[in-house]
Amino acid sequence: MASSRRRVLLGAVLALILAGAAFVAARQLLDNDDKDRNYLSTDGWPQRGEGAYVLGNSRPAVSSDERPVPIASVAKVMTAYLVLEHYPLQAGDSGRRFVVGQSDVVDTEARRRGDQSIVDVRAGEQLTERDALMAILLPSANNIAVLVARQVDGSVASFVAEMNDTAHALGMSHTTYTDPSGYDAGTVSTALDQLRLARLVAKDKTLVDMMATRSYSLPVAGEVTNTNTLLGHDGFVGMKTGSDDAAGGCFMFRSERHTDSGNVTLIGVVLGQQGHNLITAGLYAAKQLVDHVAPNAATP
Repeated sequence: MASSRRRVLLGAVLALILAGAAFVAARQLLDNDDKDRNYLSTDGWPQRGEGAYVLGNSRPAVSSDERPVPIASVAKVMTAYLVLEHYPLQAGDSGRRFVVGQSDVVDTEARRRGDQSIVDVRAGEQLTERDALMAILLPSANNIAVLVARQVDGSVASFVAEMNDTAHALGMSHTTYTDPSGYDAGTVSTALDQLRLARLVAKDKTLVDMMATRSYSLPVAGEVTNTNTLLGHDGFVGMKTGSDDAAGGCFMFRSERHTDSGNVTLIGVVLGQQGHNLITAGLYAAKQLVDHVAPNAATP
């Protein structure tokens, strides 16, 4: 009888332990599911960070707390734009070639150890311009952004100077680029400044098509995928994510929706979003902003 009671007691204890473990696992899953987080206040703006958008041909709308902040890999949009300014690509062209040197391999390994976003490279590998831009824009490869910057302008410093000159010419008066990848926290901007750039690149079919690509095959790294997992959902058609501890989750985005009066395009930027997964935090902040701005518009 006593042993029977002990078995019942042990069974009850085990059941409680298992139930507790299941609760913790479920809680962790919920906590890490950023889609269940409310990034927007009642007026439609992110509760933290900043944002800006333009709907169709209307005037840009900007959140009230605009200030220069780190923008992480959103900086790569300017890098890609300048590469194409130097070497325009036509449909089907592969463009100039970038050669991977041993120093690039060493740099890649150093960045890997620092847990940066990179793609594998091999000394002697040749990347077409299209390859390089896809590596920069889809998996957000810091090592390729730096490699390309150096080979386009002769040095990374010269390329960064061109980034800043271009930003100034575009009226991005609160923007400072310190590196071509955005990894350096000294690369700062505002959502409104980045919106200026977003509206410009949205007119560039080459960049638009690249940023709307879900996956691409590189010579050594193989197939890489776009960090923008909203592509093809809820009207989202492209642009660039960014995330790191200094910047939080950032997202330059473009969404197309149908209305009774025709198709409408919303271009926007959110910076400084927080969540368990920073990329997801930026994505969902953008999605909820689009849903708030155009709640009655249907996706294509």
